[in-house]
Amino acid sequence: MNGSTVTEFVFLDFSGSRSALLFLLILVLTCYTIVLLGNLLIMVTVWTDTKLFHCPMYFFLANLSLLDVSLGSVAAPKLLTDLLNGGGTISYAGCMTQILTFHLFAAVEMFLLTVMAYDRYVAICHPLRYATIMDRQRCSNLLILCWTGGIIHGIFQTVVTAKLPFCASNVLDNFFCDITQVMKLSCSDIHVSEILLVFSDTVILLPCFVTLLISYVTILATLCGRFGKGSRKGLSTCGSHLMVVFLFYGPIAFVYMKPASDNQVDKMAAVFYTVVTPALNPLIYTLRNQEVKGAMGRLKSKCKHFLLPQQE
Repeated sequence: MNGSTVTEFVFLDFSGSRSALLFLLILVLTCYTIVLLGNLLIMVTVWTDTKLFHCPMYFFLANLSLLDVSLGSVAAPKLLTDLLNGGGTISYAGCMTQILTFHLFAAVEMFLLTVMAYDRYVAICHPLRYATIMDRQRCSNLLILCWTGGIIHGIFQTVVTAKLPFCASNVLDNFFCDITQVMKLSCSDIHVSEILLVFSDTVILLPCFVTLLISYVTILATLCGRFGKGSRKGLSTCGSHLMVVFLFYGPIAFVYMKPASDNQVDKMAAVFYTVVTPALNPLIYTLRNQEVKGAMGRLKSKCKHFLLPQQE
């Protein structure tokens, strides 16, 4: 036991007019629907198309879609319920579960985006050795490492937070259990805990950022020295990856790497990286990738062929 007397936390959620809250409800519902249907479509498309399934880039893309569904489901269902009810609460155990799952899936996605950058680096800068370097065994091992790192990070963040006693205020000015705000509610000194969490975040963020930077700088330098259809396709693919990286890191950096400001703005940014970004990823990859669109067309034809005889 950590000496806590708090058994639940109260979310303040969003303030504003009825029409503004209705707009937010529609936005979150729409985005979460896209998160589920869009990413599920990408996973089914990759897993049922032999050509895509055996390509490392699309193997990682299908796993990114799985992560987007998982990350998007951490807060969106609860947020939708609370918007309909005009506010809500969450149990202590539920709050710790949110912290665990959010940091676990977010860390895995950071690692996976880094692996995808490395995959593109090998494909563009070492094309003749690509099939040998990025064989299925190595891809599977890299994916296992991503999940292992994410699980360790999520458990560490949760254990550090759960050891703190909560015996005073239980009001969170947010729509989900943001770890920084939860820690501030503790009735003990959180200085050591904050150092541990910053250290944990740095261990993940710094290597991922450096690897992403080196990979894409090298890729862009290589592509700038080439001309033709192959280089344009490479730029388009890397452009999609960079958009996803920016959409994932940008809102998180906006919230956690600046001085405290209007919390309503911070909450909207949190909505962006917990719900909107996972909804945009499938749109980015399907609208900008001809191979994925072609595979979806083939999947549609297969479905029609399977269903039409039953309709006669």
